[in-house]
Amino acid sequence: MLSQKTKYALKALLYLAEQDANHISKTIEIAEAASIPKKFLEQILLDLKRGHFVGSKQGKFGGYYLLKSGNDITLAEIHRLFDGAIALLPCASLNFYEPCSDCKTESECSLRHGLMIIRDETLKAMQGITIASLVKK
Repeated sequence: MLSQKTKYALKALLYLAEQDANHISKTIEIAEAASIPKKFLEQILLDLKRGHFVGSKQGKFGGYYLLKSGNDITLAEIHRLFDGAIALLPCASLNFYEPCSDCKTESECSLRHGLMIIRDETLKAMQGITIASLVKK
């Protein structure tokens, strides 16, 4: 399940992707258009900036804009930035792997193997969905 923070991040990215290429959006503009609480959005935008998805400009005419094309931002990337692993258990994770303390051997764990299949299919689907593809719908 996506956290509210991830959902808001996606909504903010969708809004930015819908703007003209040279448009710089103020935080209040994004918050109002995407129905995101302004204070929460400010933190989300900082996280997106640290992740190199958005850039910002200071000053009277400042605001936020996409650093990457909407075609290059996937749901998988945003999920990982805000919610971490896509896998349901740490032992099935690609980027956040941790062994389970209650398994005798991972190679014989049927649960782990099943969850790795789910992880792979979920990852494939999330990598195939971009911000640009969502804007088009």
